Amino acid sequence: MTLLILAYFGGILTIVSPCILPVLPFVFSRAGQSFSRSVLPMLTGMVLMFALVATLAAVGGNWVVQANQYGRWLALALVAVFGATLLFPKLAERLTHPLVTLGNRLTQSAQGDGAASGHQARSAGAGGSFLLGIATGLLWAPCAGPILGLVLTGAALQGASVGTTLLLLAYAAGAATSLALALLVGGRVFATMKRSLGAGEWIRRGLGGLMLAGVAAIALGLDTGVLAQLSSASTGGIEQRLVERLGGRRNSGGPGGNAVLAPATPGAANAPNAPDAPDAPDATIAANAANTAIASSQETAAADSAERSGQAMSAANRAMVRTASSESAPLPIEGQLPSLDGAVQWLNSAPLTAQALRGKVVLVDFWTYSCINCLRTLPYVKAWAERYRDQGLVVIGVHAPEFAFERDIGNVKKAVQDLGVRYPVAIDNNYAIWRGFNNQYWPAHYFVDAQGRVRYHHFGEGNYTESERVIQQLLREAGAAQVADGITDVKASGVQQAADKGDVRSPETYIGYARAENFSSPGGVVKDAPNDYHAPSAVLSQTPQSPPALNTWALAGQWKVGPEQATATQAGARIVYRFHARDLHLVLGPDASGKPVRFRVTLDAQAPGDAHGTDVAADGTGTVTSQRLYQLVRQTGEIRDRTFRIEFLDPGVSAYAFTFG
Repeated sequence: MTLLILAYFGGILTIVSPCILPVLPFVFSRAGQSFSRSVLPMLTGMVLMFALVATLAAVGGNWVVQANQYGRWLALALVAVFGATLLFPKLAERLTHPLVTLGNRLTQSAQGDGAASGHQARSAGAGGSFLLGIATGLLWAPCAGPILGLVLTGAALQGASVGTTLLLLAYAAGAATSLALALLVGGRVFATMKRSLGAGEWIRRGLGGLMLAGVAAIALGLDTGVLAQLSSASTGGIEQRLVERLGGRRNSGGPGGNAVLAPATPGAANAPNAPDAPDAPDATIAANAANTAIASSQETAAADSAERSGQAMSAANRAMVRTASSESAPLPIEGQLPSLDGAVQWLNSAPLTAQALRGKVVLVDFWTYSCINCLRTLPYVKAWAERYRDQGLVVIGVHAPEFAFERDIGNVKKAVQDLGVRYPVAIDNNYAIWRGFNNQYWPAHYFVDAQGRVRYHHFGEGNYTESERVIQQLLREAGAAQVADGITDVKASGVQQAADKGDVRSPETYIGYARAENFSSPGGVVKDAPNDYHAPSAVLSQTPQSPPALNTWALAGQWKVGPEQATATQAGARIVYRFHARDLHLVLGPDASGKPVRFRVTLDAQAPGDAHGTDVAADGTGTVTSQRLYQLVRQTGEIRDRTFRIEFLDPGVSAYAFTFG
């Protein structure tokens, strides 16, 4: 009930948010007409369509978003024609011809008493207003403040449900309430102006002009660009206070819990790429990404639901993490092993169940194959699986994707083979197992005893000795004989080698506009459209008099930037990054057809030489052949601020995220 109240009040606040401006002309086109036959059906259609689109966009796949793109443009066309009929009466007369298309007839009906006869308005006004409301719901992209963020995060991370739809309906109903009140006041003003000035025709034309301006604003993306930034500032503080007052707190229960994520506080303690810190789908970031999915479904591209960003563990999770520094230290019982049902496919094994694993000690590793933190823990997990397999340990890798390409089962199979993973892997594309554990991090390790009870867990890199001691203790409790006492000596290399903690001063950096930071190309990002970008001179400068700012980066050449990645539309496209770390990695993918893309890397305008990564030759050349993480720089000498540049010699490459080590 608390969440429903929060959602309703959050919707009410949209009336003071600039993000409502583009749809106001459509709503106020009903001013001065019957509330029950015109205003109420229009607002009802808007509420229902927004709730439907928001639910599908937050939890659905790319096909939902692509399908809704056509609906968006159809809705734009519908309201544009409606606005034109208000502006040009002769056009309205033509649209009443009995042989006009279905869309034009719906538009005439939506006009009500604007251009049709009184009898037609009475007979079709309610239905036409409802259709106009549906069109408006398709176009409306409200900004995700803390309250809508709370709702969308639940939809994105916990899956579709009746509760999710009810929350979205409550939010939209709140918006409809404030709009209805504005219409009641505006309708009286509208009628007064018509009576006192005799200016009904000009008012009608003015509304038509405003509707066309609203269509143009939405078509140009202003509703999810400039206005979104203004809206966050205007209502975010009020919404956050409502969340805190009504009890929307961060809740991270133990395994098997059903916590609802509230918006997290920006700037949490752990930096996004801190070597010992887990990657976490910060609730605010997840909400922004889910809202981007809505805006993207109303623009051109999809944003994936599962988002990760650096975030400190909640107090509840910190309390649950125990140090197993001694074999005799008791390990708490944190809950029962949740169900392993819901995986779309299992690799290296038939599907496993919690019941079938009774009698075994189980290590569940949540990972995704392009996550650098996951890759650096992988040598230890593989070593434990091999060393303790015959003594009763079962390791299960739960692959929960971050980027859309990690949902491709073929990509996961190839990664599992290339990385030498031999233990069972559950492909958790729908986050069913993830939600069962109430997990929030990549990587996350859960240790389960032979009775099926979760006894210990650890998030992120590090604590390898303690984790192995837990495995040994649980095996002894299970009655295993001759459990080894020593700690496995793991030798990792390439991208799996541990980070140089003291010299990592650059954070994980996303290239898609949904989570991009420190982007410095002049003019900013042009969303979802090809654009010619330029790197500013400050980024490229090598002179000590004008050093570039650390961690600023830029695109140069022809790129199309989406919410998740940037795609080079011409050969010669470049990315420049000023960084400070031993290693630099970049998640890349070839063109849509899978054709390899050649590239060339430089450090401070020179070939990398001995500082080249495992995926680059000493002369800086390399090739993108699959969608994965590429190690492009590994320095062996002094670590200092360096200017990295990569130029793609062929078009079609997609770049997703930088990570450092």
